[in-house]
Order: sequence, then structure tokens, then C-alpha cells
Amino acid sequence: MKINGDVITVEDNNKTVEHVIAHLGLEAKSLIVEHNQHILKKEEHPETLVTDGDRLEIVHFVGGG
Repeated sequence: MKINGDVITVEDNNKTVEHVIAHLGLEAKSLIVEHNQHILKKEEHPETLVTDGDRLEIVHFVGGG
């Protein structure tokens, strides 16, 4: 699968967007996730299945001052 343009191998048990986010250690961040050119609502993360060849774009916000 491609995540932010990079080919990434994730474990077979990472079947949903929510699992991929946890695998990447991003579950505590505010995120915008695009799955195959469709922006997902946070409520869709647990039910959106991912498969080989899918594309995810994940953006998180960084605060500053």
C-alpha cells in the first residue's frame, strides 16, 4: 500500500484505516485521512477496509507559536 506516496508494508492484521493509523503510532493525533482519493470522516476509520494497492494520504496538524 502507499501511504503519503511511499510504499509501506503493513501486517496482514491491519485491515482497517483505524488499524493502520495505530500501526503507525498516530492514533493520538488529529488527522485528516484520504483513502483512494476519498476524504474519510473519523467515524469511518474503523469500518473502512484497506487492501493491497490502496493509497492513503495522512495529514496531521502541528502546533506552533
